[in-house]
Amino acid sequence: MKKYLLPILCLLAVACGGNGKTALTSIPAPEDVVMYQINPRNFAPDHSFQAVSARLDAIQDLGANVVWFMPICEIGVEKAVQSPYCVKNYTAVNPEFGTLEDFKALVDGAHKRGMAVIIDWVANHTSWDNPWIKDHPEWYTHNEAGDIISPAGTGWNDVADLNFDNPDLCQAMIDAMKFWVEEVGVDGFRCDAADYVPFEFWKDCVAQLRATGHELLMLAEGQRKDHFDADFDMNYAWGWLSALRRVYTGVTETIQQPVPQRQQGNRPQGQNARQGNRPQGQQPQMRTRTVNRAVPVSTLFASDSSEYAGLPAGRVKLRFTTNHDEHVKNSPVREFFGNDGSVAAFVATTFIHGGMLIYGCQEVGYPGKINFFRYAEIDWDANPDMFNAYKQIVRVFKETPAIRRGALVPYPHNDILIFERVLDNEKVLVMVNMRDTQLDAPVPAAWQGRTATDLITRKSVSFGETERLRPFEYVIVK
Repeated sequence: MKKYLLPILCLLAVACGGNGKTALTSIPAPEDVVMYQINPRNFAPDHSFQAVSARLDAIQDLGANVVWFMPICEIGVEKAVQSPYCVKNYTAVNPEFGTLEDFKALVDGAHKRGMAVIIDWVANHTSWDNPWIKDHPEWYTHNEAGDIISPAGTGWNDVADLNFDNPDLCQAMIDAMKFWVEEVGVDGFRCDAADYVPFEFWKDCVAQLRATGHELLMLAEGQRKDHFDADFDMNYAWGWLSALRRVYTGVTETIQQPVPQRQQGNRPQGQNARQGNRPQGQQPQMRTRTVNRAVPVSTLFASDSSEYAGLPAGRVKLRFTTNHDEHVKNSPVREFFGNDGSVAAFVATTFIHGGMLIYGCQEVGYPGKINFFRYAEIDWDANPDMFNAYKQIVRVFKETPAIRRGALVPYPHNDILIFERVLDNEKVLVMVNMRDTQLDAPVPAAWQGRTATDLITRKSVSFGETERLRPFEYVIVK
């Protein structure tokens, strides 16, 4: 028996990272990411880390393979508004959420369930009571009077802007990030306000982090294409979200129209009145009208193509229908016309091109706005059918390589998103009715009269020339 003991102990040491922490064998490739965003204040009014730990099984059941924690660092109180993006200490946790040991246990629990953990990193600015302000005022941006200022043009008056021209600041920031990788075991970062921070910093930062030998997932909250030159894996798909909203709500336009002559103030007299003519040389009176025009669903293909134009191979735009910033303004259930409409929007968003983001509360259809500066009470047992719909969508996404990596074949239509994803011999057809009315989808010729497998229900289906779709219904077959 003893001869087997040493190999077993060695395997356990590898699995536990040699220091008692459970380490992942690998993190998902960017194309395979199913990211679940955790706002700790959606889980409990205090001791949130423990509350999140209690839901790890449900998050795993949903299908997430990456969890992203919004900022967990200690926050400031001077000029503060309770924003988690107002960091006082980059290597301490916010006591509102628990202790560092609580968070380490939470990371370990996620790893045991095969989920990577990334944390939000606020590099652009600090709180006004961060010790750096007194110890290193030269690390901050100053105005002409010599005063430290907030980030220009943002209205973020609760934070102080950092000066990345200072190399000592840059290294201190990178060293703080290394702490979370090497001492806590996180698997990467979502870098807040990345477009505000210089490229040169990000390039050096990411290089130093990867040089630690840890496999990392790096997400930039921004849309500059030089993020990928700095070796980020993913950045944001805001352009897609804007295009999606236009499809759902239409666009408002102002037009000028002639006022009917019978409504005009200066009516013609005499013969002109009898003939209905305007006096010679008089210009027609005009009025302004506001109209809403429908936007064709096919415009989404152009948005997708534009976002991916010039991206290096293997780099991915993070696609979402909501996140903490968007949920402040509206719930996707309200914005996209109900539970069915919001799920259809999610399928369209993530199946045309990943990666995939689910904001914690989205999967249970939370209907209200969420201010992430304070606790929001979420009923995690609400809408079990909606949770199951998201679960099945994620399952199909993860089980089907063509959806994640296949070439896109579009079939433009005004009201229905129709496309194929093709990888080697695997071909998948996706049809999403993006209107709140029943429609007949034109089935591509190659799919007519053949038997296919519905990837949601796992049942055999066959198509004629058209397929009737209920409002916001989606069909995914191969």
